[in-house]
Amino acid sequence: MSGHFITFEGGEGAGKTSVLHSLNSKLQDLGYDVLATREPGGIEIAEQIRNIVLDTKDTKIEERTEALLYAAARRQHLVEKVLPALEQGKIVLCDRFVDSSLAYQGHARGLGMDEVFAINQFAVQDAMPDLTLFFDIDPKKGLARIKANKDRERNRLDLEKFHFHEKVYEAYHILMKRFADRMQMINADQTMEAVEKEAMDRILSYLQKSE
Repeated sequence: MSGHFITFEGGEGAGKTSVLHSLNSKLQDLGYDVLATREPGGIEIAEQIRNIVLDTKDTKIEERTEALLYAAARRQHLVEKVLPALEQGKIVLCDRFVDSSLAYQGHARGLGMDEVFAINQFAVQDAMPDLTLFFDIDPKKGLARIKANKDRERNRLDLEKFHFHEKVYEAYHILMKRFADRMQMINADQTMEAVEKEAMDRILSYLQKSE
């Protein structure tokens, strides 16, 4: 594959989605061929699964069922959208990928990171990101942002107790050490302009080294 697979990760309210869309436009302005997408979702089948796993009414979804649904959505999105774009040489910016499942289902839900990683290895085979940006912000501040943002879609994860979000945050720091070769931390507790600049600098640095 000649493209570049860059994923954006973080807890609720980290601002990664807003930054992703902004950097998508800025990279295109610089002449890069970029595709922005998200998980779960990005294509019709995966968006349907997204509606199931994030619907606030679907509170009965069992933990392993949830992990499997995310992996299923990931597989379809990968083969239908991400891999073809990478083969065309595009830069793919993806809002969440495998690390989200490891953090949310593996660690915060208590299923085990290794167990959830095994499910996802079956789903993605060897298609892991080239670069992952982790948007780091204290869960209390992230959740406060969500509460203040009336335009953000509410999802099932917003119903979780604070301890769950603490576990997610803890998980990402474990993953930062586990995947130190591809994961880089972005300080998300600053102005949007500063966060965007830091993220853009990391991406451009990676792209320049890859040339």
